[in-house]
Amino acid sequence: MPDSAPIGRRRTRDTSYLRTSVQHVIPEPSLTRQRIRGWMLRAVDAAMAENPDIIEVELALRLVDTDEAHELNSQFRGRDYATNVLTFEYGIDPDGIARGDIILCVPVLRREAQEQHKTLQQHAAHLVIHGALHALGYDHENEDDAAHMEAIETALLAGLGFPDPYTPR
Repeated sequence: MPDSAPIGRRRTRDTSYLRTSVQHVIPEPSLTRQRIRGWMLRAVDAAMAENPDIIEVELALRLVDTDEAHELNSQFRGRDYATNVLTFEYGIDPDGIARGDIILCVPVLRREAQEQHKTLQQHAAHLVIHGALHALGYDHENEDDAAHMEAIETALLAGLGFPDPYTPR
C-alpha cells in the first residue's frame, strides 16, 4: 500500500534544492514569504527542466520602497527612476548552484497593477517569476529569447489561474 499523508495534511515534495530569503523592507501583507517562495519554485522548476546544469538554486528577494529601487536602478543600470523589478544574476557555479538576487519595488508594483487592471498578487507573481527566470539565465534581449521567456511566464501564471500578463486588459 502506498505511503499516505495523515488525514488533514497534504503531502509535501522535497524542495530542498531551492533556498530562499525574502526581506520585507516595506510591508505588504499579501506578499508573504510562503507565497513568494511558491512563485519562485515554479520558475526554478521550469528552468531546471530546461537546464540540467542547475542542481540547486539560492535566491534572495527584497521588497523595497521607491527610494531604494531608484538608487539601485541608478547605480546598476544608469536609469534615473524606480523600476518594478531588478535582478542580479550570478550564474551557475561548478557545483551546479545558481544564485541571484531580485529586488521588487512595492509602490511601483501597486501603481502598475492598478494601471493594468490586475490584482497586486497577479502582478507580483508575474514579476517574481520574471525576476527568478532572469536570475537563472533567461533574458529577452532578442525576439526568440523574449518569446521563449514570455511563454514560460505565461504558462506558469496560467497554472496559478492568472491571465496572460502580455495581453492588454
